[in-house]
Amino acid sequence: MSTVLLEKHDSFAVITLNRPDAMNALSRELRSDFVRVFAACSDDPEIRVIILTGAGKAFCAGFDLKELGSNDTVNTAEEADNVVARAMEGFQGPIIGAINGHCITGGFEMALACDILIASENARFADTHARVGMLPGWGLSQKLPRMIGLSRAREIAFTGAPIFAQQAYDWGLVNHVVASDDLLPKATSMAKDICACVPQILAQYQTLISDGYSMPLAEALSWEEARAIWWAEQTSSATIEQRRSGILEKGRSETT
Repeated sequence: MSTVLLEKHDSFAVITLNRPDAMNALSRELRSDFVRVFAACSDDPEIRVIILTGAGKAFCAGFDLKELGSNDTVNTAEEADNVVARAMEGFQGPIIGAINGHCITGGFEMALACDILIASENARFADTHARVGMLPGWGLSQKLPRMIGLSRAREIAFTGAPIFAQQAYDWGLVNHVVASDDLLPKATSMAKDICACVPQILAQYQTLISDGYSMPLAEALSWEEARAIWWAEQTSSATIEQRRSGILEKGRSETT
């Protein structure tokens, strides 16, 4: 059975990490399957939203410690390569993280690569990089302070202590906390709402928020205005072309 499951629905997909007996730890096989499945979604124009979750009691417990303990230099090099994060970045649509349980270290980084996080009441987050002697390389040290503030991010990073679902909500890490049985229905409902948006606007809006967030406010406001003007011009040009094509087509039909 694949270590990563893919279910395609109308306009969205559910990707499930599927090593429940190993808390969905990021083995070589799982990372390879993950990249392949995300690439399949990226190549499918019908898939506009992805829900990412885990099987069993964990979302993802981070890297497979048995593989890390093998002293395999090839595997060690692979840990530093953020192919998982790049695979997620390659999908041109929102990713909803449905955090069903333990979300630790590498799994925490995967969660932060999502656009929106929903947690079950059983979720807990922890960053144990400092405890196991590794540095984060998939964005955790830069994304987490921007989400919850510098002091709180330092607490999580320096102590390795877990934060539970309600605290994650209070700190602004997750958008919603729901009962375990309601997690996927909530994520599915949100995915359907997103899919109801105009596709071209959704893609532009996602870029607008993500890129603008890293700019100083004055620069971001100017950039937003410039993008809005650009989009209005593109839309106007397309509308004129559509009207012109309609007139020409009508003329042809009247002469035949």
